[in-house]
Amino acid sequence: MMRRLGLTGSRRKISAIRLMISAVGKINRSDSHPSPTTNFSCSSFKDIQHLCKDETETQTPKKSSIFHRVRVATAVLRSWAPHPAQQVETNAASVPEEPLTPSEPLISIPGAESRIVVYFTSLRVVRSTFEDCRVVRSILRGFRVSMDERDLAMDSGFLEELQGILGQTKLTLPRVFIGGRYIGGAEEIRQLHEIGQLKKFVEGLPAAESGVCEMCGGYGFILCHECNGSHKCYSEKGDTIGFRSCTDCNENGLIRCPSCSAVAL
Repeated sequence: MMRRLGLTGSRRKISAIRLMISAVGKINRSDSHPSPTTNFSCSSFKDIQHLCKDETETQTPKKSSIFHRVRVATAVLRSWAPHPAQQVETNAASVPEEPLTPSEPLISIPGAESRIVVYFTSLRVVRSTFEDCRVVRSILRGFRVSMDERDLAMDSGFLEELQGILGQTKLTLPRVFIGGRYIGGAEEIRQLHEIGQLKKFVEGLPAAESGVCEMCGGYGFILCHECNGSHKCYSEKGDTIGFRSCTDCNENGLIRCPSCSAVAL
């Protein structure tokens, strides 16, 4: 029985080999006489059609690899990038101008080396001047350093004082001195503040005291003790009997606050 099974298996193998040889022969004959259909079908050999397929068939093109796409994108970006000469010009154009320096010739105030002195006006008659004074004072107060604010509307003596310092009769306000040196007006302060140079000028100045002065309430002036703010005093000295102008206060009957205000220059 075992022998019969072995012979049967051998016969099957031989018959399969014969079928393969005959199939190859048919394919060779078909090469010399091509038929309309090149596909070969055989129920016994499923892979014959795949093995005998014409190698010259057009293959579907493969998609570009991701690395090729990256190379293309890099090349495009490099083509858009500016040339070295253009970069130098761009960098040169982006360099900010030299920081502003205090106005020339140098003007200084003796005895004001440790504070900021601001000449301004609180009157709203000229709106633009009032706004310039308000903005400059706000900028300088933000540094929280010692500052002497001199309002020309409160004391006309400040105007004469400023005219003597600058040597000019027609002046625009505000005018700023930092550490005793003249810096300029509203436009100079704005520009210096925008480029960060103003902060360097106020470095080293003593810090401002916190709170508001209890004696003057932050106004820098108090009523004159001699005339009680009337700017008139009654005198009976000598031959002149009557009222005369008080010599201790200004035209408004005010004197500088002895607690928070610096001595006039």
